[in-house]
Amino acid sequence: IRLQQIVSNLLNNAVKFTPAGGCVELRIERADRAARLVVRDTGRGIAPEFLPQIFEPFRQADDVKTRTAGGLGLGLAIARSLVQQHGGTVKAESAGEGTGSTFTVTLPLMDGTIIEAAERESDLPRRPVPRLDGLRVLIVDDELEACEALGVLLEERGAKVTMVASVPDARAALDNWEPDVLVSDIRMPGEDGYALVRELRATGRLRAVPAVAITGYDQEGDRAAAAGFHACFRKPVEPDNLVTLLASLAGR
Repeated sequence: IRLQQIVSNLLNNAVKFTPAGGCVELRIERADRAARLVVRDTGRGIAPEFLPQIFEPFRQADDVKTRTAGGLGLGLAIARSLVQQHGGTVKAESAGEGTGSTFTVTLPLMDGTIIEAAERESDLPRRPVPRLDGLRVLIVDDELEACEALGVLLEERGAKVTMVASVPDARAALDNWEPDVLVSDIRMPGEDGYALVRELRATGRLRAVPAVAITGYDQEGDRAAAAGFHACFRKPVEPDNLVTLLASLAGR
């Protein structure tokens, strides 16, 4: 289990939003046949209207303080994904802004009965989402958090994911390998996603590889289509929509 990454992501989130002089507490305890990990902070708290979205990828409370803290709001999404992969749950609690936050992870112990996350009503998907078993996906993104978050989400659905941080790295990966689908950020230092997909379309072996663009900017769709992308997602990306599109592009 990637417990270290779960703890690290929760602690990083707590520290990020707790001012100097505040307190971050980590507690681990046993609860019947489960282990419970609690991260509590005295930071800025979570507004009630944002609490239901706190674990969604690419989501942050849209205010100056949050943007100043940096990051893309992916650490909590990754933590939840890892917890659910191991039959656990994670929840966030806060009485509102200025009251601090508490994140509680519950994981089944090996000598206990593991309850699959999908069997709990609260974790059931709202609509059927296709599997991506064996689908080879190349993700290109210079933002490490974004790349890892997408990788975790797609691996959950069965995809075989290769992640790189730049167009030159993507070019090297493609020298002796062909993905079923390419997912690329558009705006990257140096060569961008447009340059990459134009190059693919001019290459016989990789000309037909479906490509999906992801961008944090508005009005990129037409330019992305002209460059050779099959679709363009505006951040924040809805995971189920992305998975469904990838399955469709791959003929699943």
